[in-house]
Amino acid sequence: MSESSSSLTAAALPSRPMAYGALALSMTLVGCYVALSKPLVAVFPVFLLAWLRFGIGGVAMVGWLRRPPDEPPQTGRTRLLLFLEAFIGNFLFTLLVMAGMHLSSAVSASVIMACIPAVVALLGRVFLGERLTPRILASIVCAVAGVSLLALSRPHGAAAAAIPAADKAWLGQLLLMGAVCCEAAYSVIGKCLTSSLSARRITSIVNLWGLVLATPLGLYAASRFGFAAVSWQLWALLVFYALAACVWSISLWMTGLRVVPASQAGVFTVFLPAGTALTGVLVLGERLAGMQLLALGLAVAGVLIATSPLPGRRMDRQDGDIST
Repeated sequence: MSESSSSLTAAALPSRPMAYGALALSMTLVGCYVALSKPLVAVFPVFLLAWLRFGIGGVAMVGWLRRPPDEPPQTGRTRLLLFLEAFIGNFLFTLLVMAGMHLSSAVSASVIMACIPAVVALLGRVFLGERLTPRILASIVCAVAGVSLLALSRPHGAAAAAIPAADKAWLGQLLLMGAVCCEAAYSVIGKCLTSSLSARRITSIVNLWGLVLATPLGLYAASRFGFAAVSWQLWALLVFYALAACVWSISLWMTGLRVVPASQAGVFTVFLPAGTALTGVLVLGERLAGMQLLALGLAVAGVLIATSPLPGRRMDRQDGDIST
């Protein structure tokens, strides 16, 4: 019976190439929906868009809210951490990304989002006492250099035309950097929660909190918004955006983590800035200038330095989670 059970378990696991594909597709989806929030925020007010996003995600994840029988009762500390996870890593992150994309370009966002591993390492050092290794320090240097080059560059072509006030691109980049800090805080707080809650439960609960936080201003914005003027193509994009952020990227990530160790899976975060940049260029008509391309190269190098496993080092298998 045990042989039958183990063979069923092995059959249910994806192959390693499929797991790699799931991880790559997950991060590519994250990069794509960050870029695709730009045309959405050009039509929907930020609070209304956030409310609709959390609402669609909540409907899709309603089954994830059910408490499994083996989950321990939540303590006051766990409830507080869940609220902070929702407020900082979900609610504020979503608002900052939307507002930042309104004043910036997808290419700029790709460079800034690549700073996430470096900022996670810094917050882990400050709040969890984790050690900053030489390669993490090198990753931070690459991230800072990439963002500095980005700050010196100017948007071109469709990217400049799509920004309402091109002279405020620096503000959009600052808002996106704030979103990166929120995402890093999500990861650090999540490390404290995964010992007692599953990734699906954490994701569904923080999404529910995000819906609660966005509802007052979301309802106010909805009462003054002309929904009839929104095309069906934009509604379809909104549904894709919400499902990609709340369900698909998370499910794909967890599928990959069933086979690939989390420390090795981190390498696939390189697909996030690549997905954002490619979506900006291929879908939104933006153009990569020379300095922006160099900034993106430095940012991607920083991700690879921070997340690539060291040769010959044994990696333990562990759980992981991503946010949106």
